[in-house]
Amino acid sequence: MYKMLVIGFSTSGIPLIKQILQALPKDYPLPIAIVAHLSIGHESWLAKLLGGITQLPVSMARDKAAVVAGTVYIAPSDYHLLVEKTRRAQPSFALSVDKPDNTMRPSIDVLFESAAEVFKSDLIAVLLSGANIDGAEGMAYVKKRGGITIVLDPHETEFNVMPSSAIQRGKVDYVATVDEIVDLLLSVREVL
Repeated sequence: MYKMLVIGFSTSGIPLIKQILQALPKDYPLPIAIVAHLSIGHESWLAKLLGGITQLPVSMARDKAAVVAGTVYIAPSDYHLLVEKTRRAQPSFALSVDKPDNTMRPSIDVLFESAAEVFKSDLIAVLLSGANIDGAEGMAYVKKRGGITIVLDPHETEFNVMPSSAIQRGKVDYVATVDEIVDLLLSVREVL
């Protein structure tokens, strides 16, 4: 039974994430954490943009805030976003200023790996478009912990280094178009 969805993207990912979130219904059961490689300060713009196109609540991830089902969380710029186990029933987010990973902060790898530690086989990870390799290691780690890994088909974007790197690692369950990713994410509701 899946309990969290994590999504990472960089260059040319905004139209893709918009298409995905627009398709999810207001009763979508999973919390969704997003790391996007944006210029500092643009994450609030992204939260506002996505909040205007999805039926789900969208907010900035805050340190020590509980992870709540059916909510979209955006990683703040210049902080790594992590998921942590807590003594409460729900995991929480943690923000870190540790050194950049793959020259990135926030790093997709950091989010994916921390979420995989907490949720193991109950995690779904989606990697979209980008011009760097951030996310490939995280996808491999999600797969190692039993989670489901979905990568955008590299032929669907001109910025395909990110999805291609994950595929080359050989740790991907699905290579899919955006429409197929939406279908996979909607099918989650049927198994909960």
